[in-house]
Amino acid sequence: MRRRFGPVLAASLWALSWMPAPAQAQGEPVKVGYAKCAHCLPMALLPDFAKGATIDAIGFNSGNDVLTALISKSLDVAQVTYLHYVTALDKGFDVVAVAGEVNGGSECLAAKGLALKADDWAGFKAAVEKAKAAGTPLKVAASRGNAQDIHMRGAFLKHGINPNKDVQFVNIPNPSDHLAAVQRGEIDMVCSVEPFASQIRMAGAATRFVLPYDQAAGNLTNLIVTRSDVIKTRRAAVQAVVDADVALVARLDADKSVWIDVINQKTGLSKEVAAEAIKNAEPDYRMHRAKTLAIAAMMRDLKYIGRDVSAEAEKNMDYSFLEAATKKTRDGLGH
Repeated sequence: MRRRFGPVLAASLWALSWMPAPAQAQGEPVKVGYAKCAHCLPMALLPDFAKGATIDAIGFNSGNDVLTALISKSLDVAQVTYLHYVTALDKGFDVVAVAGEVNGGSECLAAKGLALKADDWAGFKAAVEKAKAAGTPLKVAASRGNAQDIHMRGAFLKHGINPNKDVQFVNIPNPSDHLAAVQRGEIDMVCSVEPFASQIRMAGAATRFVLPYDQAAGNLTNLIVTRSDVIKTRRAAVQAVVDADVALVARLDADKSVWIDVINQKTGLSKEVAAEAIKNAEPDYRMHRAKTLAIAAMMRDLKYIGRDVSAEAEKNMDYSFLEAATKKTRDGLGH
């Protein structure tokens, strides 16, 4: 059974989750963490949209690192993924979802040696079966535990390919290393995150096989979460974050140039790559309850979690902040 956290780290996080949060004055900055990917990096702009609170936006290498910082009370609010949310609940951690941000950002790319056409599941399945019969299963890479990993595994399973048995999974934790692995011929396919997926494709190292959204999670990716103690002691600060998120999403919809600029500035990749990357991204502050429950069920089927967390996943989605920010009811916000 594959688990996101090892036993030692899980035990440490459990202990950290029960530590009292440090006392904070209401006027202190609210610390918000985000990961370094095309659909996450707009969070770096969040302070520009803040009203009623000062937001300190802090970048991390991965969503895994962001979740760890939230659980250890180094952050007040975290932009992670629906997968991280479900995984945290499975571990018994205190996380409360308060808003969405951007969805999408996943792409499966095939090495040129596979000679696969886009969306050719029959051809891919035939290649998988041939390689498996020869005792040299295809090597499929992703960053274990991120949204692209679960999107890929769910899509494979739906099309009759068992990601745990039919292919050899290769974990490449840092998505920025995906391009080099393809160029060195170490993998046959990678499910990467934008903007690194577009970087791979535009470099000519691999071709698009599929956008892996044909599974229970759809294209759901980002979720903004906090802890119940933060809501209790700093509710106004959490509301300020959600208000800023709603304003940010509106800006991303209206002006793609600010999005392209922040990707370029934070990753060093060209604006051309950034512009291509955001074609595979959808700003969306809603929280999609039904699909969240479907994700939880799929993750259990894939052995990512060990129990049914549907009740907790639904209970811990707090729509009150989005309702206040948008003046809409939860029925119009994904409930």
